[in-house]
Amino acid sequence: VTLKLLIRGQDAERHAVRVTSPGKSLKEALLCAQSEARLTVGVYESAKIMTDDPDSVSFCVLATDEEFECDIALQIHFTLIQSFCFDNDISIVRVSDMQRLAGIVGDKAEQLEDAHCVLITNPANGSWEDPALEKLHLFCEESRRLNDWVPEISLPER
Repeated sequence: VTLKLLIRGQDAERHAVRVTSPGKSLKEALLCAQSEARLTVGVYESAKIMTDDPDSVSFCVLATDEEFECDIALQIHFTLIQSFCFDNDISIVRVSDMQRLAGIVGDKAEQLEDAHCVLITNPANGSWEDPALEKLHLFCEESRRLNDWVPEISLPER
């Protein structure tokens, strides 16, 4: 899916941008956040961050695969997380390949097992720019305009 998006520049001009690969942007944003220790992996860890400091959360990724599609408890958690994200203007996407997501964000064995929810938080100093994350925010904004509230993104192969 290729969406035409707009980025507002500092001089208030609008520049057309094509997000040809939101999966590539997601991978870049995850790796950037991981290198800056702004990544939270796990449903319960993510819920704690969202409860304690919702303003620190910039982006949310929900992941599942065939093995967990019928997990009612996980689906309830997803519904609550989605609702929280909507209420707090946090961009959110789904990926259908949890193993691939875990391969990007996991460096501990327990993270590989609980990569169902991944959060990207804002840096402590508040001054940063991440072009990949900006593209993802714009992708989500455009998807919402098309009534796709939680768009699904395919992560690229390694």
